[in-house]
Amino acid sequence: MIAVFEKSERLRHIGHLDIQRFVQRGLRRSGLPVAYSNGFNPHILVTFASALSTGACGKREIMDVTMAEPVNEALFLQRMNRAMPPDMQLTEARAVDDRHPALMASLKAASYDLVIRDPEQAQKLTEALDRLMRKEQILAVRKTKSGLKEVDIKPLIYALRAKENHLYCTLALTERKTCKPDMLLDALGREAGLIKDPPEEDKAGEAEKTGEAERNGKRGRRDERKGTATDSFGNPTERTLTPPDRNGPIRMLVIRTALLGEDENGVFRPLETL
Repeated sequence: MIAVFEKSERLRHIGHLDIQRFVQRGLRRSGLPVAYSNGFNPHILVTFASALSTGACGKREIMDVTMAEPVNEALFLQRMNRAMPPDMQLTEARAVDDRHPALMASLKAASYDLVIRDPEQAQKLTEALDRLMRKEQILAVRKTKSGLKEVDIKPLIYALRAKENHLYCTLALTERKTCKPDMLLDALGREAGLIKDPPEEDKAGEAEKTGEAERNGKRGRRDERKGTATDSFGNPTERTLTPPDRNGPIRMLVIRTALLGEDENGVFRPLETL
């Protein structure tokens, strides 16, 4: 059963693991004939198309529940909504064959509504939008397992427009290529002059501290601001990388409005309809 549910604004600070617990408890309370894994510690077979970041809310989040026997879609919705929290209700359900492609493998992009809290900041971001998109490259910092990495996110921005204090965008969301909303807003904020790079003397001080720690053989916690920057040819540069700061000067509410896949013509469609 593919089900669409909402994570409301009241639950935006609830993490993905807690969302998983809500769903598993709801499935148990519903009395629906869900399937369990085999093994010493069996668990309900439920997967999510994409984890939603803490602090964000979602209008059409998608999960895949394996059923032990066929269930009517209307009955599934009725029982689940009776067992789920009021701010995490299901809106749609569709029974599919077991051979249906995995949701995560079909996911290509996501659409967002970024609500800028400050009207003056929203105006400056709107004015900088065209300047940003005219650039050949839009560089942003991504945090990876190996450290901070600077990447070009322009090919990952499929749509971007502004209206009043809202930024509406469609961004790539795959296992290998992902543009997060805070990466986009960080680049747009720098173009608008709302986000400044750290002063050069601070960068020099951090580099000196890092060098001293390495000389002393210390293996302290890695500074999140340090990373490896490269130019367009892959050559290392000396610039210090700074990851996007969610608590920075631009305050926004992230609303993920849809998860998207591609149809046979390469057109983005809501993932739950494919």
